[in-house]
Amino acid sequence: MKSYLKLVNFEVNRFFNIYLILIGITILSQVIGSFAVSKGYMNEANQMINENLMPKSQFIEQFGTLSFYQLVFSGWFLLPIALCITTLMIYVFFIWYRDWFGKNTFIYRLLMLPVERINIYFAKLTAIMFFVIGFIALQILLIPIEIQILKSIVPADFRTDLPFHEIFNLNIMNWFYPNTIIEFILVYGTGLIFVSVLFTAILLERSYRLKGIFFAIVYGILSFLVFFAPVLLSIFFARNYFYPIEIFVMELVAGVIVLVSAVWIANHLLKRKIRV
Repeated sequence: MKSYLKLVNFEVNRFFNIYLILIGITILSQVIGSFAVSKGYMNEANQMINENLMPKSQFIEQFGTLSFYQLVFSGWFLLPIALCITTLMIYVFFIWYRDWFGKNTFIYRLLMLPVERINIYFAKLTAIMFFVIGFIALQILLIPIEIQILKSIVPADFRTDLPFHEIFNLNIMNWFYPNTIIEFILVYGTGLIFVSVLFTAILLERSYRLKGIFFAIVYGILSFLVFFAPVLLSIFFARNYFYPIEIFVMELVAGVIVLVSAVWIANHLLKRKIRV
């Protein structure tokens, strides 16, 4: 366990500077966006009411009130999230290939450590999940700050205050912050399985090189089919035959099969196929 935790700490530290930059970009963009969206709305309200002499009630009827909804679906809010997701997706590949193609072929030093090689796999997987959870926690902390910024600029008559829990029910937010345990397992369990399959596919490519690309593609397709087999079965062959809870249980079993298979194949490759 101690060796595993040291590997996790090592993997986190390797990406931490970039991670801090992404956090900084997210904070700056969303905080500035809170000011920009609120100020933009109030500037328009002042122009229409004070300069064009439009009654306040008519302005609100025509343009609506401002709520946190407008901020969530603005570029200020969405672009840094898209940047973080894209960067992490790239890093899922980079976390392995950097070790092979970086200076002094670092992967060989990792594989020669006196620990079980599968711990390297788990450490990289844990690091990715740590970064994901960190971004999610950051967003939870930012939202109350952004709400207060909006409230400080936009008077109560011109805004619609959304309860905190309703903000997380907005379409895009609901993906990141599931409302129930089952939804949480589905969303983040699927993410964990997806990353595990990608890791194993990368190890297949590294183990067999040109042939490994073909093996990785076939493995990815088979994993996809196994994971989504219960859903595909209920849609195409047994429509309305299974209860939702039955589909969920089958999906859970399929996910466990794919995850365990990914770890088993990765362990085999690290022990038997990748040589130092």
